[in-house]
Amino acid sequence: MHLAYPAVLSALLFCTGLYGVLARRNAILVLMSVELMLNAVNLNLVAFDVWLSRAAEETLHSGQALTLFTIAIAAAEIGIGLAIVLAVHRNRGTSDIDKLRDTAEGHEPDGPDTDTPATGTAAEKAEATA
Repeated sequence: MHLAYPAVLSALLFCTGLYGVLARRNAILVLMSVELMLNAVNLNLVAFDVWLSRAAEETLHSGQALTLFTIAIAAAEIGIGLAIVLAVHRNRGTSDIDKLRDTAEGHEPDGPDTDTPATGTAAEKAEATA
């Protein structure tokens, strides 16, 4: 098999994962996109390892060993990441990244701006709302 096929597939997987990280707002979908990017890297590692071992006629397979190590680290990462997302969802009631960022900064995104001073008397405010 030619090296271009897995390299193109790996690039497509990585770009799909990158789009998911940049476009999604749900934390679980972002974690899934990161895993897709890691799998694209693993595919690239294995493809280049096979290609280089055929060219050099060696059977070291260090790329495949590195891929197994990466899979183990990714499994631990997704386990911890999902645990954190579930804990945050239980406490805050949402897993939307933008809403979590706004609540962490201490202000509501849809609320009025509190930096501007109030102008007018109470009678003017009551008249404006009526």
